[in-house]
Amino acid sequence: MTRLAAAFGKGRPALVCFVTAGDPTPDATPAILDALVAGGADVIELGMPFTDPMADGPAIQSANIRSLAAGTRTADVLRIATEFRARHPNVPLVLMGYANPMVRRGAEWFAQGCAAAGVDGVICVDIPPEEDDALGVQLREQGIAAIRLATPTTDAARLPTVLEGAGGFLYYVSVAGITGKQQAVQASIDEAVARLKAATALPIAVGFGVRTPEQAANIARVADGVVVGSAIVEIVAQYGAAAAEPVRTYIESLAAAIAAAPKEPA
Repeated sequence: MTRLAAAFGKGRPALVCFVTAGDPTPDATPAILDALVAGGADVIELGMPFTDPMADGPAIQSANIRSLAAGTRTADVLRIATEFRARHPNVPLVLMGYANPMVRRGAEWFAQGCAAAGVDGVICVDIPPEEDDALGVQLREQGIAAIRLATPTTDAARLPTVLEGAGGFLYYVSVAGITGKQQAVQASIDEAVARLKAATALPIAVGFGVRTPEQAANIARVADGVVVGSAIVEIVAQYGAAAAEPVRTYIESLAAAIAAAPKEPA
């Protein structure tokens, strides 16, 4: 069983937590990642800083700027991932970002680097599934899941293309917009998760706009995973290099709410 499969096979929804690598500095990131794990995160998404993070709202945009200003490069991201894997051999680690840093040296180079670092999956926001041969093929050759995104505008005609070659879990972007600014109405999430579950055996993780334990618990009733990013990044922005303990406390509140959420019948 892969680490991702194990994370979604615990008998409760998984808590998926995002932070930007190198924010506030590359040296500060390891302690923040450790805090996520200590707080109860089941899957870690490590953002690769990029100058034009088009799907991300102000919080993550600012995190990218802070990280790049601190000198973070792809080599730093892979080093952080390698060191994380040594400290946490069983916690899934997913790299999330944009095509330019991933493929500029060649998709094979990036996929091999991810495999060497112990990365479990990659989310590339701006390579559509129709262009899977730009990165997805190379990731799968290295045993790395090509994690895909579905959105409220992913209709029944396109969904099979999104799912073809997908692995790990399906990330449902619950709003047609950027990260952190709003959350979808719960009824629309319920309907979307039911529709996606009918189309794939992959776990469905829901994100964008999730901030409070109550929101996380509501999503956990129907989904296989809850993704939280901007709210964590805002804590890092507030506390900087001292963010680890506030991050851990916040993650504990989310994890407790998800664990206590009643699961609706499939």
